[in-house]
Amino acid sequence: MRILVVGGAGTIGKRLVPELRSRGHEVVVAARASGEVRVDLAEPETIAAMYREVGAVDAVVSIAAHGALDEFAKLTSAELHENMRAKFYGQVELVLQGQHHAADGASFTLTSGIFADEAWPHVTGGGVISGALHSFVLSAAIELPRGMRVNAVSPTMVGDSADEFGGQFPGMRPIPMDELVRHYLDCVETDGTGTVVRAYA
Repeated sequence: MRILVVGGAGTIGKRLVPELRSRGHEVVVAARASGEVRVDLAEPETIAAMYREVGAVDAVVSIAAHGALDEFAKLTSAELHENMRAKFYGQVELVLQGQHHAADGASFTLTSGIFADEAWPHVTGGGVISGALHSFVLSAAIELPRGMRVNAVSPTMVGDSADEFGGQFPGMRPIPMDELVRHYLDCVETDGTGTVVRAYA
């Protein structure tokens, strides 16, 4: 398959992209500052340009955007909206625009997160974004044309980021990277759709 990985140079991409290539897939990496193609999920016009440049693909995997931490006592709706620009609206744009560019039967795999299901301090935005992504996947799965599929992988703390982020989320157990990569592979290579894969350790 020809697979577009958005954010493929990041923590998950550094493990996922080589694994996809080792399995015989052609992978195109898109990111803001690296990879073969440039894209900024907060800017819809760059998503359109990316699809025009890349052409038809059999799968799109989004592992690019991250939600910002917040402080509830000072949180505003404007800050929530800004937080959603890339991780929610940007990933939604990948599907809404991608349905007109991707090949018949193509799949879209988005990335949400554990805060949709488990409350933690300072991640109200993260919870809202991930919950919205889950609802979007359920709806998009029954309306995508030409046999296309959409799923979301919802990870807890990523194993390779535990040293960096573990102090912000004490007690949260990270998911091993090899296990997380398998979830993305399953979304790309199997026939499921409308599924939220809760990759919680």
